[in-house]
Amino acid sequence: MKKFMLFIGGLIAVLVLLANLGPMVLLVLSVGLLYVCFKKFIKTDSVAAKIGWVILGLIVLSITFSNIYAVLGVAAAYALYLIYKNWNTPEDSVVHEIKEDDDPFTNFEKQWAELNK
Repeated sequence: MKKFMLFIGGLIAVLVLLANLGPMVLLVLSVGLLYVCFKKFIKTDSVAAKIGWVILGLIVLSITFSNIYAVLGVAAAYALYLIYKNWNTPEDSVVHEIKEDDDPFTNFEKQWAELNK
C-alpha cells in the first residue's frame, strides 16, 4: 500500500513538474537577467544609463513576478526527490524489537524478576 501511494504521489508530482517546466525556465532566465541589470546599474555612472537600467530592471522584475507560480514546480521536484528517497525504506512493522538498556533500574527489575521465579 505504501508503494502504491508513493507511486500516485510521484505521478501527480511529475505532472505538476511538467506543467510548470516552462515557467520554471522563464523564472530562472528572468532572475538571471535581473541580476545582470542590477550589476550594470551598479557599474554605470551616468544618470540616464541608471534610469534606463532601472526601467529595464522593472520590466524584468514584472516578468519574474508573473512566473512566480513556477515555485509549484520546484515543490513538485522536491516531492519527487522525497518519494525517490523513501521508495525502498521498509514499512513499519507492528512488532518492535526490545532494546537492551543500560539503565540500572531496568536491569534491577529484570534481575529481581529472575530471583523471584
